[in-house]
Amino acid sequence: MRKLDWYIFKKFIGTFFFAISLLIVVVIVFDVSENVDSFIKNHASFYEVVFHFYIPFIPYFINLFIYLFTFISVIFFTSKMAGHTEIIAILSSGISFRRFLWPYMMAALMLAAGSFYLGNFLIPRMDTVRRTFKNQYMENLMKSSGSNIHVQIEKGVYAYMSSYDLKRYTGYKFTLEKFDDHSLEYKLTGDKIVYDTVSEKWRITNYVEYYFKPDERITKGKVMDTALVMKPTDFYFVKEDFEEMNLIELRRYIGEQRAKGADNILPYEIEMHKRLASPAAIIILTLIGASLSSRKTRGGMGINLGIGITITFTYIIFMEFFRVFAISGIISPLMAGWLPNIIFATIGIYFLVKAPK
Repeated sequence: MRKLDWYIFKKFIGTFFFAISLLIVVVIVFDVSENVDSFIKNHASFYEVVFHFYIPFIPYFINLFIYLFTFISVIFFTSKMAGHTEIIAILSSGISFRRFLWPYMMAALMLAAGSFYLGNFLIPRMDTVRRTFKNQYMENLMKSSGSNIHVQIEKGVYAYMSSYDLKRYTGYKFTLEKFDDHSLEYKLTGDKIVYDTVSEKWRITNYVEYYFKPDERITKGKVMDTALVMKPTDFYFVKEDFEEMNLIELRRYIGEQRAKGADNILPYEIEMHKRLASPAAIIILTLIGASLSSRKTRGGMGINLGIGITITFTYIIFMEFFRVFAISGIISPLMAGWLPNIIFATIGIYFLVKAPK
């Protein structure tokens, strides 16, 4: 990279970190004022608030808005360069516009790689601490699945409970059914089923076993220790538990649930494709921002910033719009994650063609 490249690269990265740092301070101040009553009421210590909630919160917040502040940073410093006729001088010296974009793309690639690492590896590890704090002092993230719980634990095997007690690891009015080619071959019922956290096995009391194949027979008993392929988490849900999974764990979880035939994996698939698509948005929005703001305009920086913020929020709306479509089953999670990037990449190519040469 030449001196000019380093000049643009430093302006890009410097403006980005300055803008995101200012906003982090503002957001933390507002968040503290909103949650201070919960902290005091639940006796959270100063150390826990700082190191178990807000320190892990910073990378989460940076990654949440990284493409927004990348775009605004590009618009801001490129508009200043255009206003000082620096870009005219650069292009007049024989440097092509595509060559001029080289340091922009290098900085965007660096930020995209950082976003990929944050979203898929660092943040899930730090979110374990943050969510533990949140569950203890702010809101209960563990929610009961309610009454009449039906779960498919593996292909052709279904479990039912009338209710499940989270604290006692106990289910009531338990039924297990095993099918072979849509024909019931085995059924197990029990008044109560309890999970032993030491042996990691389930114990059923007052059980009755029904065998339908090859011969019909019934077995009864007081207590049965089983090795059922079930986990307590199958009978309650943790709000947005995918936040604690890195990319490898998320893919493994989706594969395991798909092998079981479970029908609750859609939010996890949407999250996985969102994590993969978001870093690419940084590169696309950088291209749009540099192409849009490189021309000197009569309205100055304000016009470019206004257009830039409008484009960014339109991108966010498109992300939510397609996510809702994916949840409704209208489009696949893959399309929901990548369609906004495809649309805005097309817009970026248009602005690149129209950019000053």
